[in-house]
Amino acid sequence: MNTFNEIFKKYDWDSIQKKIYSVTAKEVEQSLSKSKCTVDDFLNFISPIAQNYLEVMAQKSHILTKQRFGKTIQMYAPMYLSNECQNICTYCGFSLDNKIKRKTLTDAEIKEEVSVLKEAGFDHILLVTGEANYTVNIHYFLNAIQQIQKHFANISVEVQPLDEEEYLALHEAGVHTVLVYQETYHKEVYKKYHPKGKKSNFEYRLETPDRIGKAGIHKIGLGVLLGLENWRTDSFFNALHIDYLQKTYWQSKYSVSFPRLRPAEGIIEPNFIMDDKDLTQLICAYRIWNPDLEISISTRENEKFRDNIIPIGTTTMSAGSKTNPGGYSVDKQSLEQFETSDDRSAVEIATIIREKGYEPVWKDWDKTFSNKVQNPKI
Repeated sequence: MNTFNEIFKKYDWDSIQKKIYSVTAKEVEQSLSKSKCTVDDFLNFISPIAQNYLEVMAQKSHILTKQRFGKTIQMYAPMYLSNECQNICTYCGFSLDNKIKRKTLTDAEIKEEVSVLKEAGFDHILLVTGEANYTVNIHYFLNAIQQIQKHFANISVEVQPLDEEEYLALHEAGVHTVLVYQETYHKEVYKKYHPKGKKSNFEYRLETPDRIGKAGIHKIGLGVLLGLENWRTDSFFNALHIDYLQKTYWQSKYSVSFPRLRPAEGIIEPNFIMDDKDLTQLICAYRIWNPDLEISISTRENEKFRDNIIPIGTTTMSAGSKTNPGGYSVDKQSLEQFETSDDRSAVEIATIIREKGYEPVWKDWDKTFSNKVQNPKI
């Protein structure tokens, strides 16, 4: 089976990093002058020298985003179903070696969380769990989705990597989007961050988006954990991965997220510091390279950054997020996966979006329409 791994093996981390740091101003200017960019142009956009062109990049990113997505921002909320996990990850509050209270929501607790989120106005929901294959598995997911789907127009999931037939089951159950992050594409140090558990299998995780694509999932979301390794090099490989997926599974849509390391129970300090200017550059680089790519900004980021990034390239934002199971209603004291930085409510975020001249979109997908497309006689 051909997968991204076949392409990935042709690249060397150190060689790519050296190339990024030797980009010239002329190469950046040539890339900025193009109407259609390649991954090589993306490499130029994330280079250190490209920061001198950040204002130009931001203006171009704003224009391209408005042309493709209009002046709209899709709203969503994460809903954590469980903090049980069988992996040891040195950067995560849910890591197996953290001696914390573990919790997995019951059916009744799921209903309580749903009630609060619906009252807040959300119609797009992201279901998140730790990676506990024995307890929080495909059977648990399907049961939870069965209870949740009638309340939301759009269901996304961010759970452990699954086999292709399990993604098929999620697709048939009504899941719209699957998010999976490689965390870092630096294979030589990946094991250091993931010393135990199924997540320590670098290749299985790397090939997960291929299995998602083969299952026909509508949208696939990728990203790296910014702070583990050099963000420029990791981001190049993430873009290379998206480029391959778009060409191979062209029926699916794609999104990218930008999780920066945030404080959490027992985590390591970031290996590399990425400041707001760096993140702005990265967002602009993705938009200019790939105008169709959806760009999501979570509540990991602070209020000022989130407010200012709205016109530059954002298409999706979370609001009022809780990163612990039951955090909206039933167990507000349980351990969070990480600390959020923007604690404003959904109503406050929607107001900010409108003040920026944009429209907060609570619902842009309807399962009834999807069924009619697939079954024209309905």
